[in-house]
Parts: sequence; structure tokens; C-alpha cells
Amino acid sequence: MTTTLEVPKRGLPVTIITGFLGSGKTTLVNHILRNQKGMRTAVLVNEFGEIGIDGELIISSEEDLVELNNGCICCTIRDDIVDSVLRLMERSDKIDYLVVETTGLADPLPVALTFLGPELRDLTRLDSIITLVDASNFAPDLFHSDVAYSQIACGDVILLNKTDLVEAAEIERLEKRIREIKEDARILRTVNSVVPLELILDTDLFQPSSLPQEEAHDAEHDHEHDHEHGHSHHSHIEVEGFNSLSFESDRPFSLDAFQNFLNELPEAVFRAKGILWFEESPERYIFHLSGRRYTLSSDEWPRQPKNQLVLIGQHLDTAKLRQKLEACLVPAPV
Repeated sequence: MTTTLEVPKRGLPVTIITGFLGSGKTTLVNHILRNQKGMRTAVLVNEFGEIGIDGELIISSEEDLVELNNGCICCTIRDDIVDSVLRLMERSDKIDYLVVETTGLADPLPVALTFLGPELRDLTRLDSIITLVDASNFAPDLFHSDVAYSQIACGDVILLNKTDLVEAAEIERLEKRIREIKEDARILRTVNSVVPLELILDTDLFQPSSLPQEEAHDAEHDHEHDHEHGHSHHSHIEVEGFNSLSFESDRPFSLDAFQNFLNELPEAVFRAKGILWFEESPERYIFHLSGRRYTLSSDEWPRQPKNQLVLIGQHLDTAKLRQKLEACLVPAPV
């Protein structure tokens, strides 16, 4: 391969979108293409025709590549994924993100393994596998299909889509079935595949250890990252209710209090990010949380320290969360 290819140190982040025919994958791809701002996202699909990209978004269109005016590009999978990815990376000046839509009848495992294979693993970083499930059309016998089983077992995030077409009790039942296949599944309820992009892209959720192993059909496989968070209280309202809380303060957090806050964080908080100031440290902390995992990295404060934090989730009780965050702050000097 040519050495001129600028390879980002962490590798190009990749999200794989899987799910049965009609589950809303193409709608999700369109949603990503329309709402992705400030990122050059490339989407690899089997056929553009199926996507039906908004005409007014298209700048130029070649036989296997469409360029959009928001910086995204869309490209068809030619012979195989490795070739398509390498061609895409060579021909485009800069891609920040890659989304791959698999065919509805495909098991996502071979696609995932392709990105972990020798040709692509140094160039790309598998970020997450998103599985769409059509809540209105998910017949119980689909659970006996190996492909459907694998799609759920591989999914880091499961979008239970078209929930507006189904009674609440049926949704609860489906979620329960999904958790039988994947105990720690992160399930987001959606309508028309609409989901905040922060919850599905650049989440760093994927871990090779979470891919189903040969013996994954044994129900007792408990993943090593099922740790300590056993509290699963799924109280849901019928609508989608994605919401967020922004929190700012000119007072520092107490480190212990904030740690306790994280330990008790409700499952409905899927993502959080912020700049944190702790009384115990002179440094500035950059905080990212995705699902149950979070990272903290530190550097210097460029200006006066302050706390800024955003939490994103579904049906969050923002008043209660705000109250809990307030309680983590060090009291103001009297």
C-alpha cells in the first residue's frame, strides 16, 4: 500500500449497522448523513439506490460514489469490504468516520471480523455495532434464526425501532427476549430510526471480547464486563423521550461524591461528556461516559476552572439528576 496514506493514530472509527430487512437501517443511514455536522462521514452501502439520498444534498455523483454538501460521502460496496474501505481511504482527502450498512440477511460477525483482520486492523478501529429491530414485525420465530440471533448477540446498541406501532406491553416483552440473548444489551427505543448521533457514533463501545464465541448459545455466558451494575429497572413511557441535562458550576466537585454519583447513575443515561473540576486536584479532567464505561483524562486548565457536564439519555429525570450533581459540589465558602 502507498505510504502517503495518512493513518490516524487510533485508526478510522467504524460503526456497523445491522438488522433485518425493513428494520429501518436505510432510514438510520439517511438520518446519519443528514445530521452529521463537522465530520466527514463515509457510508458504505450495498446500493445507493435504496438510500434515495436527498437530491439537494448531492454535490457530485460518480458511478460508485456520491458526495454531499455537508461533507459526507456515500459509496457502494464493490467486491468486498476490505477493497472498498481501502479504495475509499485512498481516494478521499480525509474521512473522519465510516459507517457500514450490512445486508438485512447478513450475520454481522464476519463483517466485524473483517475490521479486526490483518488488512484493516491498523487502519480502522471498530467503534460499535448497531442492531436495528423492527418492534412491529419481530415475530418470535425470528429468534430461532441464527442470523437474527447473531445480529442481537453482536449488537453493542440495539435500536428497538417503530415502537410507535406497538403496545407498551409488547415492547416490554421484546426487550425481555432481547436480554435473554444479550444480558447487558443497551436498548434504545426509537421511531423512524431517529436517535441522537452521540449515542451511536464514536462511543467506543465495541470490545472484541463481547463478540459471541462459539459457545455463546449457552445461556450462562456472563461477560466479564457485566460487573457490579446489576440494577436494571426499566420504567418506560410510550414515546421516545430522548433528553439531556446540561450542568455548569463555578464550584468544584468532591471526587468521592462524584464517584458515588457515577456508581448510582440510572441506566437511562447512555452518554455523558464534560470538563470536570475536582477540589482534590489542580488539573482539568475530560470526561466521557458511554453505557457503563467511562474515561477520564487530565491536562492543564487553560483558564479559570469550572464544571461543565452534559448527560444524554431517555426519559431522564433531569431535576433529580441536577439535584444529585449539586450535592456533589463542594459547599461555597461562607
